[in-house]
Amino acid sequence: MRGKPSSRGCCWWFLVVVTLALVYDAIVYTVHKKTEKSEGAAPIPGPPGAIEKKYDDALKIAMQFFDIQKSGELGHSNRFSWRGDSALTDGSQAKLDLSKGMYDAGDLMKFGFPMAFTATVLSWAILEYGDQMAVVNQLDLAQDSLKWITDYLINAHPEENVLYIQVGDPEIDHGCWERPEVMSEKRPLTQINKSSPGTEVAAETAAALASASLVFKSDFRYSSTLLKHAKELFTFADKYRGSYSVSIPEVSTYYSSTGYGDELLWAASWLYHATGDKSYLQYVTGKNGEVFAQWGSPAWFSWDNKLAGTQVLLSRLTFFGNKDTANVGLQMYRKTAEAVMCSLIPDSPTATKSRTDSGLVWVNEWNALQNPVASAFLASLFSDYMLSSGTAKLLCNGYSYKPSDLRKFAKSQADYVLGNNPMRMSFLVGYGENYPQYVHHRGASIPADAKTGCKDGWTWLERKEPNPNVATGALVGGPFLNETFVDDRNNSMQAEPTTYNSAVIVGLLSGLVTTSSAVQSFT
Repeated sequence: MRGKPSSRGCCWWFLVVVTLALVYDAIVYTVHKKTEKSEGAAPIPGPPGAIEKKYDDALKIAMQFFDIQKSGELGHSNRFSWRGDSALTDGSQAKLDLSKGMYDAGDLMKFGFPMAFTATVLSWAILEYGDQMAVVNQLDLAQDSLKWITDYLINAHPEENVLYIQVGDPEIDHGCWERPEVMSEKRPLTQINKSSPGTEVAAETAAALASASLVFKSDFRYSSTLLKHAKELFTFADKYRGSYSVSIPEVSTYYSSTGYGDELLWAASWLYHATGDKSYLQYVTGKNGEVFAQWGSPAWFSWDNKLAGTQVLLSRLTFFGNKDTANVGLQMYRKTAEAVMCSLIPDSPTATKSRTDSGLVWVNEWNALQNPVASAFLASLFSDYMLSSGTAKLLCNGYSYKPSDLRKFAKSQADYVLGNNPMRMSFLVGYGENYPQYVHHRGASIPADAKTGCKDGWTWLERKEPNPNVATGALVGGPFLNETFVDDRNNSMQAEPTTYNSAVIVGLLSGLVTTSSAVQSFT
């Protein structure tokens, strides 16, 4: 039979209860103090979590388009039987090797401005989400694609104040419909220099090389080379100010710039992250910020406008590093970034009205998907900054939103691209059961064994049959505002993919494929 409890046992249980109560009070007090400090600290994610299959599948598909766009000697890295070596003599007339790099879109041009933007965004994605890319075996591929561009950009900068910004003549190129492997037309070079400046292109290239220097920092020699060129190009861009659209009017037909101030701030921001040199931070927060930053005015992130990207990039300093509230300029970047985020959350009082009925952010009919995907990438980043820094709330005109609200928006844009739309179509070629079959892309539209060249190749553009080759991973232009899409090879407005579209969709999918803590410093 069970005996009466001893007095010693009774005291032991009493002490346990008292101790637990004290521990509980201590925990409550600690949580309360942390809550006071961060207005309700959000949970901090740990290492990469569970993989979300649809984003995993989509990321692996999206990454492949970089391979399709590669110029030069492909060698063992070639994953597509219908692609081969091309443009091997690019740059030879200037005694330069410009054979690498990537073709811009469905054509065979190398436009330096959007190509450099592609590299900068891809670098950013790797720096923020490299651990998540690695979990699904995409990090090495991303780095390889980035280096294919940065090798080209280094060679395109043979002197401090000279940068080759274009290979090929758009009129000649667009007068042909042929595979890159067989093109034999002249490939003239276009350069910017002291007398014909191109601040935006030089600065964007500086941003690309500075950010890439962080990606490849384990390779000291290569990283140092990248950073050397980045510094020289930024000095060139800043000292000899002028838009390349003005200096070289013929380039304005395709990638005309609306201004170079955003690229100067973007480049200086990346150089600060790459070097820690406070003069670059002063550059963006001082007079140049006052002139160019357009604080308080949210903008769309794109190959032409880097302001929103700059604001988010500099915001990470306020989340993880520089909490100096006396730095008014830095705080203004943070506030403007918050305004951008508030404009993206659908039920925010300051939400943009530029959306389709199904919720896709929609700004331009040409390449409509660039803006929503780029915006979603920034939202994913900002959400992760909030989570990892324990920042629970984003205030939008008195209304409070959580990091999860930003991630929900990012997912909504990704899901639309992948088929959750009224057309039930995936705009990422190769993903799902229903995706564009008539992509406006020369290589995809012509069989590898075709014997056609520049002029007779046009017959392949006009054919009624789907493309013989799948441009796997291509993110096409996307839908009209009324959510219709015409799958037609001649419809370059909607059916043409771009390499910089690939950069933003890879960045977005890398942020969604799983979760992990945002790195506090790139260096």
